[in-house]
Amino acid sequence: MKHIMYLLLGAVLLAGCLNNEEGESEVGGDSTQKRNISTRDNSISKTNSYSDLFFDSVSLGNYLANNNVPDSIGNRIISFYNARNYQFAWFTSDGFTEEAQAFWNLFDHYLTYSGDTTLKNKQLEKRMNRLLSEDSFTVNAEDKDVKQTEWRLTQSLIAYASKNFEKGYVKRKELERFVPFKKSDPIQLADSLLTKKHKDNKYFEDINVAYKALKGELQKYYDIHKQGGLPTIPTLQKPLKKGASAPQVVLIKQYLAKTGDMPAGDTSAVFNDTLAQGITSIQQRFGMKATGTLSKDLIAAMNVPVSDRIEQLLINLDRMRWMPSQPNGTLIVVNIPEFMLHVLQDGKKEFDMNVVVGKEGHSTMQFTGTMNQIVFAPYWNIPPNIVTKEIMPEIEKDAHYLEKNDMEDQGDKDGDGINDIRQLPGDKNALGKVKFLFPNSFDIYLHDTPAKSLFSKDKRAFSHGCIRLADAKKMAEYLLRNDPDWDVAKIDEAMNSKEQKVVKLKNKAEVFITYYTAWVDEEGRLNFRDDVYGHDKKVKAQLFIH
Repeated sequence: MKHIMYLLLGAVLLAGCLNNEEGESEVGGDSTQKRNISTRDNSISKTNSYSDLFFDSVSLGNYLANNNVPDSIGNRIISFYNARNYQFAWFTSDGFTEEAQAFWNLFDHYLTYSGDTTLKNKQLEKRMNRLLSEDSFTVNAEDKDVKQTEWRLTQSLIAYASKNFEKGYVKRKELERFVPFKKSDPIQLADSLLTKKHKDNKYFEDINVAYKALKGELQKYYDIHKQGGLPTIPTLQKPLKKGASAPQVVLIKQYLAKTGDMPAGDTSAVFNDTLAQGITSIQQRFGMKATGTLSKDLIAAMNVPVSDRIEQLLINLDRMRWMPSQPNGTLIVVNIPEFMLHVLQDGKKEFDMNVVVGKEGHSTMQFTGTMNQIVFAPYWNIPPNIVTKEIMPEIEKDAHYLEKNDMEDQGDKDGDGINDIRQLPGDKNALGKVKFLFPNSFDIYLHDTPAKSLFSKDKRAFSHGCIRLADAKKMAEYLLRNDPDWDVAKIDEAMNSKEQKVVKLKNKAEVFITYYTAWVDEEGRLNFRDDVYGHDKKVKAQLFIH
């Protein structure tokens, strides 16, 4: 089974109290202040920093004083920025860092479901929601609002950590490294992560099983790298099938033995049943059709250097630090690079479903939300950018375009110079016959689609940002399974109606949208996927020295 249920089962950040470094006492008095504050790292500069933005320490001191931030938190904030030489953690010049979005998602999730109002900051919430709703924005390091948002996010991280990480398992200095601050050699970074020992024998992976499983795979690939890497497989002119004999076969068997996809010891050049099983295994782990046949695409994936895979593992380990804890009840997980949706009930898998996600240029972000409504026979209120870029050019070519596509022009309701166009319920509707709403800053939702052929493809990034379901009817039936007012016949009738109907869910479902290009599934197998939105590529440029 190729899905991410294991990841969510393991991503539990238990409530508790954040401990300081082993041997450290609480920040407070002058005698302990220095040894509880990281030394300023003056080796960090714009040439090797994670973010390209810096601020001066005096402005931070003014913020702490003007906002009456207690020493217990203020010293932690100073320590946090000493470690990164007063480099921004949450912004770069071209917008948010990946960690900013991930932490805000985690923090907002906590505020929503914990009932804890002590960490709520309405001004920060308003600011973050506004910035997250923008497709892109640039940042000036001297902007007072940006600096205030930066420091409030850090203050929120420290306050959140004090309440949500089990005692002792995240040290002060480790928390400071949750947001990278300096470009590093990936092999050295992996070595440091794998060999670092704590005197109290408490580690973050002990409270995050998915992180621990992926760290184990990092150890495996680190060892492979130290042993000389994996064999390079020569390109084939045509697919290689069972029964064939070729020089590549010996190398492929060596490769699959090292990755654990087939037993070691088979040195023959014959494509036998054992090799076919090994190829099937690695195809599944790469998200390819399990044909048992060697193809050019599979060889290309196998020939990704081990060092690149180590970088991929490090990036995804960082992402796993920000996963919210799994709730009881219904949980819907969409992993974008996997093109899959998974439904869990009280931690147990119910079913999986293929999805189509936003194409390049319409990247769906990582976030969580609460699914609270189903809309049968929905209208599609076409976004203004699609009206401008796609609909209007079609109307210019064909005056009857709207009528032919069951669309109607409602005029310029907003006075922005762009007419509001919507598509009527029916077979041509781009949202299909039902959509599922979970309010969020990105205006993303799950929906049906008339374009069923897209689901047969291995790589499914085609839509304008929202997430299309292979079997939306099955999803509707599952979400309404305990509602006596909605049986299968009534759901079918509502889906095929010409009138839109909104249904509020009595039993709401939580939705996690994730972006993992590497993870360990519930069967203990390491999965790799393509970086469909280029998020890995962007982080690599910020994080690693090559």
